[in-house]
Amino acid sequence: MKRKKRKFLFYSIETRKDVVKILRTCLEILIIVLVAWIVSRALIVSKTYKPYDKTDPKIVSGKDHGFIALSYFGVARTGTSQLIALKRLDEELTALKKLGYVTVTQEDVENYYYYGKPLPDKAVFLLFEDGRKDTVLFTEKLLEKLNDKATILTYAEKFKHDDEKFVSPKDLKKLEAEGFWELGTNGYRLSYINTFDRYNRFLGQMDSREFVEINQFIDRDYNHYLMDYIRDKDRVPTESTDEMNHRITRDYDLMEKIYKKRVGYVPDLYCLMHSNTGRYGNNPSVSEANAENLEGLFKMNINREGFSYNNKKSSIYDLTRLEPQSWWYTNHLLMRIRDDLPKKDKHNIVFEKGDKKGFSKWRLVKGAAEFKHNLIALTSESRSKGVLTLKKTKCQDMRLSCQLKGNKIGGQTIYMRTGGAYNAKRAFKRYLSVSVENNVLYVRERGKNGVRTLLTQDMYKLHDTHPVSIPEDSQDAHVAELKVRGKFSRDNLTAGLYRLKASRVAREKVPSVKDGAKEYVPELQISDPGDVKVEVTLRGNQMAIRVDNIELADDLRVSDTANGGIALESKFGGFQKSQRNIADDVYDGAFENLTISPVSPGEPYYDYTYHGFAKLGHGISLAWNATVNWFIDHL
Repeated sequence: MKRKKRKFLFYSIETRKDVVKILRTCLEILIIVLVAWIVSRALIVSKTYKPYDKTDPKIVSGKDHGFIALSYFGVARTGTSQLIALKRLDEELTALKKLGYVTVTQEDVENYYYYGKPLPDKAVFLLFEDGRKDTVLFTEKLLEKLNDKATILTYAEKFKHDDEKFVSPKDLKKLEAEGFWELGTNGYRLSYINTFDRYNRFLGQMDSREFVEINQFIDRDYNHYLMDYIRDKDRVPTESTDEMNHRITRDYDLMEKIYKKRVGYVPDLYCLMHSNTGRYGNNPSVSEANAENLEGLFKMNINREGFSYNNKKSSIYDLTRLEPQSWWYTNHLLMRIRDDLPKKDKHNIVFEKGDKKGFSKWRLVKGAAEFKHNLIALTSESRSKGVLTLKKTKCQDMRLSCQLKGNKIGGQTIYMRTGGAYNAKRAFKRYLSVSVENNVLYVRERGKNGVRTLLTQDMYKLHDTHPVSIPEDSQDAHVAELKVRGKFSRDNLTAGLYRLKASRVAREKVPSVKDGAKEYVPELQISDPGDVKVEVTLRGNQMAIRVDNIELADDLRVSDTANGGIALESKFGGFQKSQRNIADDVYDGAFENLTISPVSPGEPYYDYTYHGFAKLGHGISLAWNATVNWFIDHL
């Protein structure tokens, strides 16, 4: 007897497998629709901004407390080395909201300086630079949730070319209508002059696209288009003062023309990129040229970076802002703000603790600490340290495991078998310690005879399996520079000549490390992320240590075998070089998945990792975020 065929829409159902296919397809469609709905809900703004109540004395007492200005380079859903993750931005702005901070507008700031009108006692002026579409995409709903207002800074040149990575004039008008955004400008263009690579090869003028492609070969030897005379390879100006004036004025004229044509007006706020001085350029004549233009065109100018606090002693044309970095934890930002505030207002800053149960097991000696699921973020005080000691735990023999996730510049230390109270100069009276300081690992012991170093390991050399010589790196830089010149040439003939030269340079034989040439070791940058897995076994007077699954020692001899405490420390690592010229005197140690157990099987002394439902939830969260990210990238 033949089985009767059933039809589902236009599809014939003949077997059980067909039924399964249909059900699976329906389920997949349902999941896609659900995810699309959730993503749209997460991105579409449905409310409008409500200004703070200027008549509420709890918000505006009438006393002058100035204001802080925070400027974010950009926002991404999961974050990059430059773009802050949405979740971390949420944590930072939420923390400020909890402390009573209120976002103020450009008009508020102008009224404060020009007419003496009071600001909220806890006022924050919020900006986002570069006018990136992803910044707006991910930040809008957060501004709506917190009822915050921010300024979006844009480059006029991006309107001229309708660059799809950046917000358009049409986008800006829509944002203004929603009320959570107002407009500012970074100027006409982002362009660089007087550029040299790290081998002192003169690259001259570069636009932002060229610079981004080869910035790994450039240190800090360059300048912004409006900050100096244009110079030759001997650093001698190639233009007269009149020519420099004409060049700078032309940039302002182009900016004004495009904003009026495409947006309808020139914003009140300018953020000069990037003087960071008390004037508007590296040279008095250049500063005068900028001053004449910007003071005639704008009502206010943010001129400096590195400090958040402004008051009436500041000029409205020489305001300063703090640029929170993508790797900062919330307490890092709060520590920097507290440092900038006048003494009378420092009490306004209360640090985040995170997981209170996790925090309660430790004693905070110095700095600030936030406990986040399986990670302890320990923030140092400025140019100093952060210190935590574990309560009620004394042990002699142990197995310890931890992932050190703080940046390479700075210090993260795990103390074991500590004795005596913590002292800023000598730490503890006795201890064993494992630390990573500016990317070098140290194992130390302190006892009756002072401090001795048991082991030292340069972390770069630990993983440097294919060393590059300085001549090889110089050749790589030269080839990359020629290719970039060819890629962005205005005509095919010039592009071909650059490619030909790049090919010829690449074929040149240069000495390697094996040939006896000196190895190229990159200078640490303040933004370089660290990730070092440390595993220690202590048994009597023997210590074994593995780092990143590599055994460094299996029988280090230690002198003091008495039991003792456990402590963590984060330490400012000094003002190191930074291509972006970031100066930061606060450091976040990050201790992930810290476990301390007996050598023989038994209950752990301490365990700060995911377990049970928390572990399951974390896995689901990772999978869900990956799914949402895919939809955002492909929709």
